[in-house]
Amino acid sequence: MDAEDTLLIDPATQPDTRRIQLLSTQLSNQIAAGEVVERPASVVKELLENSIDAGATRIEIDVEQGGMRQIKILDDGCGVHHDDLVLALSRHATSKIVTQDDLGQIATLGFRGEALPSIASVSRMTLSSCAKGENKAWSFSGDGGDTQSAPVPVAHPVGTTLEVRDLFFNTPARRKFLRTEKTEFGKIEEVVKRIALSRADVALRLRHNRRVVLDLKAGHNEPAYLQRIAALCGQSFVDNARSLDFDTMDLSLSGWIAEPTFSRSQADMQYFFVNGRIIRDKLVTHAVRQAYRDVLYHGRHPAYVLFLELPVDQVDVNVHPTKHEVRFRESRQVHDFLFRAIHKALADLRPETGESKEGSNEPQMIPAMAAQSALPMSARDYTPSSHGQSSAPSWQARESLPNNDAGSYADLAQKFSQPASPLPDSPEEGQIPPLGYALAQLHGIYILAQNSNGLIVVDMHAAHERITYERMKTSHQSGKIRSQPLLVPMSLEVSEKEAQLVEASNEMFAELGFDVQRLAETTVVIREVPTLLADVDVESLVRDVLADLVVYGDSQRLQAHIDAVLSSMACHGSVRANRHLTLPEMNALLRDMEHTERSGQCNHGRPTWTEMNMSELDKLFLRGR
Repeated sequence: MDAEDTLLIDPATQPDTRRIQLLSTQLSNQIAAGEVVERPASVVKELLENSIDAGATRIEIDVEQGGMRQIKILDDGCGVHHDDLVLALSRHATSKIVTQDDLGQIATLGFRGEALPSIASVSRMTLSSCAKGENKAWSFSGDGGDTQSAPVPVAHPVGTTLEVRDLFFNTPARRKFLRTEKTEFGKIEEVVKRIALSRADVALRLRHNRRVVLDLKAGHNEPAYLQRIAALCGQSFVDNARSLDFDTMDLSLSGWIAEPTFSRSQADMQYFFVNGRIIRDKLVTHAVRQAYRDVLYHGRHPAYVLFLELPVDQVDVNVHPTKHEVRFRESRQVHDFLFRAIHKALADLRPETGESKEGSNEPQMIPAMAAQSALPMSARDYTPSSHGQSSAPSWQARESLPNNDAGSYADLAQKFSQPASPLPDSPEEGQIPPLGYALAQLHGIYILAQNSNGLIVVDMHAAHERITYERMKTSHQSGKIRSQPLLVPMSLEVSEKEAQLVEASNEMFAELGFDVQRLAETTVVIREVPTLLADVDVESLVRDVLADLVVYGDSQRLQAHIDAVLSSMACHGSVRANRHLTLPEMNALLRDMEHTERSGQCNHGRPTWTEMNMSELDKLFLRGR
């Protein structure tokens, strides 16, 4: 056949691949599996969520070879009715939604009706179940094809067992993208950890290659929950975590946030749940990051386990096949609530003595109001009677300290109570301030103080820097921010949406010392800027703020730049190393720390003080052995 003959072939004899055809059930299920079943951990996630939705109080997970050979999950939930067993593996078959209105009221973790048929299409699956109220259990199997075996009676307690074997056996192209056994099991363990954190009332046991990896008992109170968090996140997280609980209107935030000094090099200990569902959301991450901005060491990441509760009709969970992402109806309100709640919780941390979680007397960082009620009298007003000094005047009546010299404290030192020598041998219980009283200055850098627990060591520059910074912020925010007009107003070409946001955010810009107006459909003009930001790239700054407003509905970028300038000023204006302080001056600094927001960290996120209790000191010298 020559070239001319090939041109004479009748196109009608060739199949037309452009015609629309109905896919087979198996092929459509495998395509759906590509969205839902990415790896063995995806299977575990979907099956665990089904068990939780079924009301299980105990779940056992058995994994072999990282889930590639077998995944077996047994629960004590409500089980599946005999007549529904075969239907459970049909696409879009679910007991969790019935009408269109149910899509706006989703309160379960799963609801699409795609997980089981998708998993069954790429594995050999066996489903065994006994429904509550029935005296027989049934089981049936599938091998990745369109047909399944007929249900047969089996011995099984109330609940369900799902066994998934040889994952991706019929889709080798998918199987070759799986990682090593260790990596795949690590992904599974992380999924189980997230489920376990969201539901402390459910007992969970995870085995890998017949070895128990996790065995978590159910708990219904805070101590039990903290025990579970310690098992999953480490005892060090619990020791450095502080609980929070905020409510406003329809929003509620609770959980635990780690102190800024307990930061991570990676964002690997951040667990955020919305109505019990683990999510990864850039709006949430941005709000949390902004709340930690003033206290976190640069390049570090905060650690937290947080739970946001809101009406189910205010959040759309049906925006992603794996349900990792959600969409908030009032995203700006949610962002602002998260930022303010966490920001306030961090600001309210104060050094205070009290019983630790282990029952020792280590100082804790607890909210200021609780701290004041823990002492017979406020530390700011207390005067040890043994020193014969008069009480200090009210803290609120004091004038702000100058910010330029160590001698700033000299004039105010006499307003505070302090011993001229080491503390009495038996100070009255509860009468010593949280950071105690100064004993000496070490190498012109550290203040050594004694409290009721042991030794306190304070980095005097870091502490004074935070105190100065917080006072400068308060002073700056209490009055109108000083602005200066630009010699030549600056025009910017922006998108129409950004121009609309300028109009809607005029008040926000004005509060921060900016005069930004919309001139035309896509043009805005900057006429005034804060005096503190006169030397920054104003155009880039405003563009970045508008980008934040577009994405998050809010922006702290302007305030962050102003705070950065104030932080730099506070750093240069704070007491320097090798400056000699008298005992009264050192004690005045300690009292300031006890009443200053975020005093546990300097402006750069470094710790300002630490404590060694008597037990730790005794260990250094082998006392009691």
